[in-house]
Amino acid sequence: RRPAPSAAAPAAPRPLARRAAMPLVVGVVGATGAVGEEMVQVLHDRSFPLTELRLFASERSAGKQLSTAYGEKEVEPFSVEAAQQCDYVLMAVSGGFSTEFSPKIVANGKTVVIDNSSAFRYHDEIPLVVPEVNAHAMKGQLLIANPNCTTAIAAMALWPLHQRFTIKRAIFSTYQAASGAGAAGMTELEQGTKRHLNGEAVTNEVFAHPLPFNVIPHIDSFQPNGYTKEEMKVVWETQKIFGSKDIACSCTAVRIPTLRAHSEAITIETAEEVSPDAAREVLRAAPGVEVVDDPEGKKYPMPLNATKKYDVEVGRIRSSLIFAPRGLDLFVSGDQLLRGAALNAVLIAEAKIKETSGA
Repeated sequence: RRPAPSAAAPAAPRPLARRAAMPLVVGVVGATGAVGEEMVQVLHDRSFPLTELRLFASERSAGKQLSTAYGEKEVEPFSVEAAQQCDYVLMAVSGGFSTEFSPKIVANGKTVVIDNSSAFRYHDEIPLVVPEVNAHAMKGQLLIANPNCTTAIAAMALWPLHQRFTIKRAIFSTYQAASGAGAAGMTELEQGTKRHLNGEAVTNEVFAHPLPFNVIPHIDSFQPNGYTKEEMKVVWETQKIFGSKDIACSCTAVRIPTLRAHSEAITIETAEEVSPDAAREVLRAAPGVEVVDDPEGKKYPMPLNATKKYDVEVGRIRSSLIFAPRGLDLFVSGDQLLRGAALNAVLIAEAKIKETSGA
């Protein structure tokens, strides 16, 4: 079940004007999943200049009618040939599926594939992009990787600070919603919560342990260094997107019993002196960021408020007791299905259109 939209209207860079002169076909692969559904909605909400939308999924879902912002759409069985008939293909599928098929799709030399899986994020030759940070990295490229949702949310807050104050170290503690595991994760949390409140046994299949009324410091598989793969994704991807392996990063990733929107407590050490007021000034001017930082008024980033928002909320900005005057502590919340997945993918496509049109 998808949570109801928040009252706040989404904010983001202005949508592209519709250009009827150039037919533009967009395909969404994995259209029946949580991220695929959001991709379709974001394309519509941002008036993406498509002339035809095609929805692809597995043979099991082929022929299914989906209610979308574009009206009723029939799901097609995926094939490379069908995907190659599209100008842009947004992939909301597993890493294994993308590894097999994404290179085949772009082999026609014209279709742009934006992949939401982790299949190509760590390939040096494949750009890993948050458009507000490093859109230049995808110039001339047909296959582009979307970052991990946790990384994308953090990057929106950290990149402006890095540009002004130069981040040397970053320590992340993440509080990740059930929807990070897709629709199945949200369903397991909802059903498990009902069972718990009814005094019934709570089972788990999606998560390592029952999630209702619990927190689980285990997301993805454990690595030889003791970190989970989810935690290492934040390290690897932050360094790649920011273009600097000199930024030392550490992360602890925790699954929490909320439906949607991830939060992160982040500590940074900077090369330059930084004050909370200076940081707020920089962040208020940054695209895709909303400063919510009024502790006396009980206003700070929270998942409930960040849900369905395009912008990442940033608050609790204060001098680090460890690194001051060259360090900060802050808290961020962002909708990982949007900023961490669907919105970021559509923004990449918009940036590619501007690139190819010379705008």
